[in-house]
Amino acid sequence: MSDSNTASLPVQDAGVLPSRRVIQSGDTAEPSGDDGVRSSAEAPDTTARSSAIMAAGTLVSRVLGLVRVALLATALGASGGVVDAFSIANSLPNFIYLMVAGGVFNAVLVPQIIKATQNPDRGADFISRLITLAVIVLLVLTALVTLAAPLIMTLVTDFSGERLALATIFAYWCLPQIFFYGLYAIVGQVLNANGSFGPYMWAPVANNIVSIAALVAFIVLMGSQLDSSHTPESWTSPQTLLLAGGTTLGIVIQALVLFWPLKRLGLGLKPTFGWRGVGLGRTGKLASITIITMLVGNGLYLVNIRVASIAAEARPDYLARVPPQQIAGPFNLDIGTMVYVLPHSVIALSIATVMFNQLAAAHSRNDLALIKETLSRGLRIMGVATVFGAAVLLALAVPLGMLFSGGIRPDGALNAVLISLLAIGAPFLSANFFLNRVFYAAEDAVTPLRIQLILSVIGVTLALISGTFAPEYIVPLLAVSYSLGNIIAVVVSHTFLVRKIGSYGAGRVYDVHVRLVLAGMVSAAVGTGTLWLFGGYSIEGFVWQSVLAAFSVLAVCGTLMALVYLLMLKVLRIKELDEFLAPLLSRFTRTT
Repeated sequence: MSDSNTASLPVQDAGVLPSRRVIQSGDTAEPSGDDGVRSSAEAPDTTARSSAIMAAGTLVSRVLGLVRVALLATALGASGGVVDAFSIANSLPNFIYLMVAGGVFNAVLVPQIIKATQNPDRGADFISRLITLAVIVLLVLTALVTLAAPLIMTLVTDFSGERLALATIFAYWCLPQIFFYGLYAIVGQVLNANGSFGPYMWAPVANNIVSIAALVAFIVLMGSQLDSSHTPESWTSPQTLLLAGGTTLGIVIQALVLFWPLKRLGLGLKPTFGWRGVGLGRTGKLASITIITMLVGNGLYLVNIRVASIAAEARPDYLARVPPQQIAGPFNLDIGTMVYVLPHSVIALSIATVMFNQLAAAHSRNDLALIKETLSRGLRIMGVATVFGAAVLLALAVPLGMLFSGGIRPDGALNAVLISLLAIGAPFLSANFFLNRVFYAAEDAVTPLRIQLILSVIGVTLALISGTFAPEYIVPLLAVSYSLGNIIAVVVSHTFLVRKIGSYGAGRVYDVHVRLVLAGMVSAAVGTGTLWLFGGYSIEGFVWQSVLAAFSVLAVCGTLMALVYLLMLKVLRIKELDEFLAPLLSRFTRTT
């Protein structure tokens, strides 16, 4: 889960989603400038179409991801010993990949690949050597980490006994995902550097389909948590095969499906050894800085896992009380995080990924005015989606929480509390991600490291403070620390950015966001009132009866909120709405 959230997710600000050129052999593309990058006059249309393709793939993937998490909650519950162990073990591969290699693959290698595509061979030799080197590094890294699974689980969790043993077994099954995360990333970078944005965003759909199939099989064969009450003590090997094996198989397929569009590029790639004199020296210097940045940032993520596991380890004592008390654990936090990053993942990342090309092109021409305008425009357009997303999270936390509860009301209530606490930080997550794109467009890896050092110190402090409270308060306080971390991150990144490029129109960005917040507040008020009619504030209300009831209420209230929000944007004359809708409208026009 991305990704420069300084508190909640593995650090992805070193570039979880790459930015690339927009020309690809075989694609229908508009003319480019002599430098191989589209002119600024063409940039808005390019951004619109590329963003729409990426957003569509991401949206489908995210929807399937929501289904997958809902099924996982149905299979194992949202607050149990098995689901917490699996949640942590399954998050480690992505975390370790990002910490050691993700920043290098996504932020540092992108400019190098883009430059290589300008060569007469379209970068075939450079890319062949790069992929060969990446595969070797990933194989060694994955093997070493997998062998160290028992030590890693002991270090990153507060688990003991059967829970620790089960988490370690899950880790053995899940850690090989590291290799395939890296393979997916490096091949995706090559595709997108050549303008093929779609495959990288659509490949996770295959992953989610496989994972969903495995979870459905688990529920059918092994029963749901509501019916069977799965525990670490009763867990069996066939259950591990279906759960962890099915999840890892999805990641494998996600990587392998990219080789078909890679072959269509016609680059003639093949294993190629020898890396001297091919321009990787500069890459290595940047990579070393980026790795330090990721280590620092994801060290914070490790602390968060460790602190959240304290609550999970204490849960049996709370369940033994009279009456029993359920408390939030790591998987509840994962659910809250997954929900609150949706606006960022579906919209903001798509826009930022494509607009990064414009930032990089402007930097190559030393066009400071265009850099500032692109930054300001991107922040304003993103705000249209992220502010509304925050309003929905705040107003409809109850049905959202129940949606991922497996039909267990206490779990739904815990999820709802965390979603509400995380909602405020959602727009700041996207804003900070895009602010940092300016540094990476200039191939500046040092400034993000400085920023990450500051934010990590703050984040670790907040996490450790959370861990000193009673177990029932630990995870909610971690959620608060995530929101605070995102807000602080924007302030820090803005300060460094102004020192680097000067004023970029932050006042205009602020003005637009004030009006967006006003529209969001009106929309949230309507959503809250409608939720009240559906019994959202009474445990016996309709919305609390089942997952299907929660989904129905969410659909009705969400649609109503969207209509009110759009009306308010028109009333407040927010022209960024037209720019935000342009990609969707243009694609609809071409298909009708």
